Amino acid sequence: MAGDHFFLELEPPEERLRDVPHVVIVGGGFAGIHACKALAKADVRITLIDKRNFNLFQPLLYQVSTGLVSRGDIATPLRELVGKQRNVQVLLGEVTDVHPEGKQIVFNGKAYSYDHLVLATGSGSTFFGHDDWRTFAPPMKILEHAEEIRRRLLMAMEQAEQTPDPSARQFLQTVVIVGAGPSGCEMAGAVSELMRWALNNAFKQLDPNKTRIVLVDPGERVLRAMPAQQSEAALASLERDGIEFMAQSRVQTMGPGEVIIGTPDGDRRIQAATVIWTAGVRPSHLGSKLAEATGCALDKGGRVVVQHDFSIPEHPEIRVAGDLSNYSHTINGKPMPGMAAPAKQAGTFIGKDIAAIVANRSCPTFNYFDFGSMAVLDRATAVADLRGLRFSGGVGWLLWAFVHLVLIPDWENRITLSVKWIFALLTQQRSAILLTGMPSQHMALDAVDAHFPMKAGEGVSIAEPDAALKAAMDYYSHQMSRPPLSGQPPTQELLDTSDGSAADSAAAIK
Repeated sequence: MAGDHFFLELEPPEERLRDVPHVVIVGGGFAGIHACKALAKADVRITLIDKRNFNLFQPLLYQVSTGLVSRGDIATPLRELVGKQRNVQVLLGEVTDVHPEGKQIVFNGKAYSYDHLVLATGSGSTFFGHDDWRTFAPPMKILEHAEEIRRRLLMAMEQAEQTPDPSARQFLQTVVIVGAGPSGCEMAGAVSELMRWALNNAFKQLDPNKTRIVLVDPGERVLRAMPAQQSEAALASLERDGIEFMAQSRVQTMGPGEVIIGTPDGDRRIQAATVIWTAGVRPSHLGSKLAEATGCALDKGGRVVVQHDFSIPEHPEIRVAGDLSNYSHTINGKPMPGMAAPAKQAGTFIGKDIAAIVANRSCPTFNYFDFGSMAVLDRATAVADLRGLRFSGGVGWLLWAFVHLVLIPDWENRITLSVKWIFALLTQQRSAILLTGMPSQHMALDAVDAHFPMKAGEGVSIAEPDAALKAAMDYYSHQMSRPPLSGQPPTQELLDTSDGSAADSAAAIK
């Protein structure tokens, strides 16, 4: 209960705001930021709370993963975006519970009061009950995920460069990507661009033609949310880049260095040094907390079912937006997609609606405008479906670039991204292929297991592969020492999953 927590009371940003309604916005994503901006001239006090001190442009995380752009190019400090707004205070921390009966949230272990509450805490990744797979297949939701993927890709290539065995190099140059939605297809195209072309002349031992990228999805086609015409164009582009698509296939299990995939023809084992997960999305835990406290409905994915003004029944002071909400009051009755443009529209409306309530004006009506969907496939190709207008190839890429630059909230990042995209388009070079984010990097430089040991020859070197890649390499070497099954190549074979490979995987990672 709220009474179990200390009460947090902070001074308002200005004295004139001491007695005005208090709007608490939880989440500094697209919905939260635009709700703040829509309330800029309202006579309210705003508190914006987020676990991170920056706004992240998630649609471009895959470009950080593949070294095309840097972390600062897609992240903007919240205080730069709205901190200078006179009625906004930005607080760093986590909201763990909601107590609607007292109009309080639990923030950093303390109770904090509100008059209006906006929950826009976004979503995370789900492995559909197989959380142990996260060790082998990092998801792609936050900056640290993107940099972990980049580190695994680059470290695998560095190890392949110093490996004399061609079959081992093939293993290190194999990447499996789970999920063929926009994120999966964009990641597959970017990984192909990185491993086949961007570093073609930089690695002397690697043959770009030996790079193998496998895209796995349970559906019959890629980009299932798009029209069939755009899906077919996307698949054709991916196949030109050498990407294999395994349709109607599901991951059965995985371990270090291998993925077991169920296909219509039986289970298959793919041995790969790098696995990337883009398949599942789960809403923030605050949705279930809100449902427990208010009895509001959740859809089967755990999102809060909201009313026409994004409020929940019997609590008009609570709004839910972005990936956490299920808003089905659209023309076709389909829920708004969890993308940047819909979240931006929702946040702007919520801010204007609260401002109208505070000022005793008539409230606006929300009309969702569906701009369509798009996905980029390589440095100069994209597919787009914009309200029935369908584009692909270079025209699709230009539209994709324009829309994403408009959605970027910071002018500096817009300029930086434009320059880097044009430079990569002309030269195929990438400036952010940096091996960073190694484990224990926070430790003191003189620690025994620091990555920059002060005494040469002691401790772990930063140039060594991390535990995940090392386990994959060890497991691959162990498999190579076994006689092959049925004379089939070890990189992909029909598999009897009762052969104990899962136990071997667990032993290797341990």
